[in-house]
Amino acid sequence: MINGGDTAWVLTATALVMLMTPGLALFYGGLVRRKNVLSILMQCMFTLGLVSVTWVLVGYTLAFGPDVNGWGIIGGLDNVGLKGVGVAPGPYAATIPATAFALFQMMFAIITPALIIGAFAERKRFKAFVLFALLWSLLVYSPICHWVWGEGGWLRNMGVLDYAGGTVVHISSGVAALVAALVLGPRVRRESERFEPHDVRLTVIGAGILWFGWFGFNGGSALAADGHAVNAVLVTNTAAGMGALTWLTMSWLHKGSPSVIGAVSGAIAGEVGITPASGFVDPSSAILIGFMAGAVCYGAILLRERLKVDDALDVWAVHGVGGTLGILLTGIFATTAVSASKGLLEGNAGQVGTQLVAIAATWIYSAIATLIILKVVDLAVGLRVAEAEEEAGLDASQHGEVAWQS
Repeated sequence: MINGGDTAWVLTATALVMLMTPGLALFYGGLVRRKNVLSILMQCMFTLGLVSVTWVLVGYTLAFGPDVNGWGIIGGLDNVGLKGVGVAPGPYAATIPATAFALFQMMFAIITPALIIGAFAERKRFKAFVLFALLWSLLVYSPICHWVWGEGGWLRNMGVLDYAGGTVVHISSGVAALVAALVLGPRVRRESERFEPHDVRLTVIGAGILWFGWFGFNGGSALAADGHAVNAVLVTNTAAGMGALTWLTMSWLHKGSPSVIGAVSGAIAGEVGITPASGFVDPSSAILIGFMAGAVCYGAILLRERLKVDDALDVWAVHGVGGTLGILLTGIFATTAVSASKGLLEGNAGQVGTQLVAIAATWIYSAIATLIILKVVDLAVGLRVAEAEEEAGLDASQHGEVAWQS
């Protein structure tokens, strides 16, 4: 039977997660150069509109529809246009309307392709982005979502632990970001030019909105207003705080000054790391996860810089690496004090193996599928703007508008 409190919480969490995409727009927008901020805002807001429609039409049924042939790979077309998804409880939540579940999951489907924007910032054609976002959300996000969360999904059947999207959201988008950065190549750069954030204030505001929205991201994944939701919010906040402290300290020791961008980046890394674990670990484990996420993701950025890969806003280092770490640590720290699942520290070594299978499958599929999609888009409309358009900035060359009047 439908529970009013559970439904109210899931609707509130849905609103919180929806706000994360505009928050991401501000976070990314402050990190790019002045001449490209509108392009970032536009891509994020366009994704919000695009996936809101495609999820209703076909994305939801591919992710959560009845499994096709029992293979655990993709959902069928039974729920096209949300047919059969009504106001009664559905197969995924017993105390909220099925439509509330579909709406909550829609917000995950929206922000995941939006995360990839940071990798190819300042150089991708808008029409190429439109086609890429459409194909990627349907051909990469929805299948992986079905594997992990859909009834009959093969990773779900294996027993993978991913509470709120370490594989589905973070690894998939982070790996896609790395592939996109490699395929598009580095941004045009004059010898004297440095890629400096144009407005750190926007980035801090965006990070605050993301931190706030993450309470819905992880807490809402309980699909009920209960102790599991409370624990998820608690460990999310704890890991974010520890991630911020860790990254700030490391960058301070490394570069000699306490970086504002370092602090907010560390908070995001901590939240990414705790996302898959938030329904399975206690607060003390959240501190360790936040610490390791902050340290490892900071190291991944240094590695990316050494390899000279122009992932413009470090999507791979934070989301790809942070998500991978989070999935692995979930298999280690999961405890029966929080859920029915237990990890390595409670004697279930096999859980780590299951987590590694999920990591490998998501890395491989996202990388190959993203590469194919990028090649198709390049053949269809071309991926990159012309060099002169890139130097002028995407705001003017792609949208005919500017963010700031001189």
